[in-house]
Amino acid sequence: MTTPLTLAYKRAFNRRNIIKGAAALTAMAASMKGVSAATVTPFGQTGSPTRSTNPLPLGPLPGSRYPDARLESAKPTVSFGPANFPAFAGTMAVERVATGFRWAEGPVYFAAGRYVLFSDIPNNRIMRFSEDDGHVSVYRQPSMNSNGNTIDREGRLITCEHSGRRVTRTELDGSITIIADKYNGKRLNSPNDAVVTSDGAIWFTDPVYGIGGYYEGVKAEPEQEKHNVYRVDSKSGDIKVVVDDFVEPNGIALSPDEKKLYVIDTGFTDAPTNPSHIRSFDLDVSAGKMSNGKVFAEMPKPSITDGVRTDTEGRVWLSVGWGDPNEDGVRCYTPAGELLGKIHIPGTLANLCFGGQQRNRLCICGSSSLYAVYTSAQGSMKP
Repeated sequence: MTTPLTLAYKRAFNRRNIIKGAAALTAMAASMKGVSAATVTPFGQTGSPTRSTNPLPLGPLPGSRYPDARLESAKPTVSFGPANFPAFAGTMAVERVATGFRWAEGPVYFAAGRYVLFSDIPNNRIMRFSEDDGHVSVYRQPSMNSNGNTIDREGRLITCEHSGRRVTRTELDGSITIIADKYNGKRLNSPNDAVVTSDGAIWFTDPVYGIGGYYEGVKAEPEQEKHNVYRVDSKSGDIKVVVDDFVEPNGIALSPDEKKLYVIDTGFTDAPTNPSHIRSFDLDVSAGKMSNGKVFAEMPKPSITDGVRTDTEGRVWLSVGWGDPNEDGVRCYTPAGELLGKIHIPGTLANLCFGGQQRNRLCICGSSSLYAVYTSAQGSMKP
């Protein structure tokens, strides 16, 4: 079991450090004279970790027992545990594994290091949770108010950034490559979530949430008239619009066979008559095209779904929040769109991913905390 996030900074105090510091300040002053007329737009909100004298407790949530009552089957039968719902995995319960964030988002699991990376958007940082010992640390700060993260087929981190209004890739040597920041000569709005297909192409959503204020990014006017879903070709780097009729495209995920692409529309946040649902599309990876879009599942307004992942059987797992507290949690659907069950989480959810060595541990970003629960399903190997 880990402890709530605490960061300590220590510097050695000696004569050598003082001399080096003085030299650095002199050099900085000289360079500043040459650029005194330049201004740099600051990042969004940074460096204000959530502090509490009574942090949320870690470990199994209060009142947990086997089978955990927070797992609710849509079609319960008399059996051991919530039958017909692949969240049930025996002696397990929903756990809070890390806490102390302002808004946790965009988890992605790295099997080689056995850790989960996720964004703490207002605090402008990417966090790392190590599942072997429960240690929590800062992976990157500033993160350009990163939101969604995924991993490509070479094990590289793909990140959607609010402040940068771009999609980036962290190379294996730690350097950062800009994948997309403009379309038709104009800046993107605020990339939100991304997936990578087997040909290396990156597909991402671009709503306007990250430029709506200064809390999760930098307030600005949108330059793209429509809120699109884009595809970036892995060889040429060309970016093109693949869908342009969303109100606010949000979470995105692939089916395990890459024949379907799921995209969430959270347009309900803008107006009560707008959609709160997830759509599915037929996907042609080789042609780089989506077609036959249809509503896969409606959410119970005023709740919305934000994040989506699939498992190896093609089931679709969605985060739900922002509405009725009784609906806060995760929903699981069959590939045909039939609700199988719910996992109730105490708080508004953002996104989720499958982690663990067997890809059977669902990692869930919920408000100020990271939750986890073992399932009887395995996450799709596709990012």
